Amino acid sequence: MTVSIREMTEADTDDIARLRVLGWRHAYRGIMPRPYLDALDPLPFAAGLRRGLAGPTARTGHLVASGPSEPGRIIGWACQGPYRPHEAGWGEVRALYVHPGFIGTGVGRALLEAATARLSADGLPRVRLWVVRGNMRALRFYERAGFAPDGAEQSEEIQGVSVTELRYARG
Repeated sequence: MTVSIREMTEADTDDIARLRVLGWRHAYRGIMPRPYLDALDPLPFAAGLRRGLAGPTARTGHLVASGPSEPGRIIGWACQGPYRPHEAGWGEVRALYVHPGFIGTGVGRALLEAATARLSADGLPRVRLWVVRGNMRALRFYERAGFAPDGAEQSEEIQGVSVTELRYARG
């Protein structure tokens, strides 16, 4: 599939927020509590994206992907920037979501390649990202892209369920 990737604009924020909620509900089904996933609201996230675009972004970038069948339809989104907390030479892919109907078509790979290329161009050739334990599709995806767990973990309790993220690194 031919994927078109471009910078996100303010006009994209509502679509990206809906895509993020759809992505969470798809990827984290059975990992996070269903009532939590069902209650996700794209509106606050869209508002946050708009605020981020209006203010200083500290080199945070947002990329959107569309496919050939519907050129204006956003089917993927990636966010990248310096690693948080700051560590010299490290970038972070902060988010990568693909519409469930396009998983396995190369959209995610194209977004990941574009996001890591942007980081490298910004002087951040080493990249980290966080993946929810149990999200086997994402774990395999990142491992095929050359990422490996580096041993760091962080956990958060969501409606009584402990959700652990594993940090992956490349470079």
